[in-house]
Amino acid sequence: MVEPYKPLYTVKEASKVLKVNTDSVYDLVRKGQLPALRLGAMKIRGTDLERFIEKYPTGEVGEMDQGTDNIFEEEQNYG
Repeated sequence: MVEPYKPLYTVKEASKVLKVNTDSVYDLVRKGQLPALRLGAMKIRGTDLERFIEKYPTGEVGEMDQGTDNIFEEEQNYG
């Protein structure tokens, strides 16, 4: 569950909320499904995480690609 008043989540924290692995969170960001900010490490706004959860009811997130793209390469693309 998204914590009230928590403005930013790390990719790891967002993966725990969504119950997916961190690769999946990076994939969602790369595909434009989940907005993210680059503040040193990638961060995700709590409000964007809430919107994503509302848009994809339980079970639908698990159907997305569980891609194993190179995370370091993806992070460089956001910098």
